[in-house]
Amino acid sequence: MHEEIEQELRARLIALVAAGADVVLDFSFWSKRARLAYRELLRPLGVVPETIYLATPRAVALERMGARSHEHADDYALPNDVAAEYFDHFEPPTADEGPLTVLGAAPAQ
Repeated sequence: MHEEIEQELRARLIALVAAGADVVLDFSFWSKRARLAYRELLRPLGVVPETIYLATPRAVALERMGARSHEHADDYALPNDVAAEYFDHFEPPTADEGPLTVLGAAPAQ
């Protein structure tokens, strides 16, 4: 099912970009490989995506995850150890990947 959804999203992205629309992908893009895959997808269309990185310190991210209370549809709660594992395996984007804007302070590692 994941693959079907991914293919549908990619097809919609290509159609929107080909139609001249500005598109924002609000994904975690936790790995360099995932970010590069989308860059390669858009390269034939002449698009050079910009990555906007919201640099959040580990303590702040884990505190925010712990405070989630399922009040909103996108309010996913994770056990502290799972949230910490996700944070610890995040690969911060770097300028060598392409255009990058970093908002906030560099995360403490």
